[in-house]
Amino acid sequence: MKITHNTEVTVREQLIEIQSKIVNILAFLSSDKEETETIEVSSFSKDKSLEKKYVYGLKGLASILGCSKSHAQNIKNSGILDRAIIQNGRKIIVDVEMAITLFQKRYE
Repeated sequence: MKITHNTEVTVREQLIEIQSKIVNILAFLSSDKEETETIEVSSFSKDKSLEKKYVYGLKGLASILGCSKSHAQNIKNSGILDRAIIQNGRKIIVDVEMAITLFQKRYE
């Protein structure tokens, strides 16, 4: 990008052309940066989806099944979700993915 002294093109017009090229380069670099951030966010969401998710108590079980606490108690007592539920005394921990899978298999 040399500035030449042509009679057809003035120095001002050459500076405007250089400035527009710089703006295009900066726009390209900023769009490249946004794509990189998008890739990083999507890879983070994949890692987050690999984590196990748990709910606690009959209230949590009722929320994932979309029913009342008493109905969740009946489903738990029926044994359908035994492999998804860990219970120690009054503490109940439910593996969400496994509970949904077992519940779907029951009604297939």
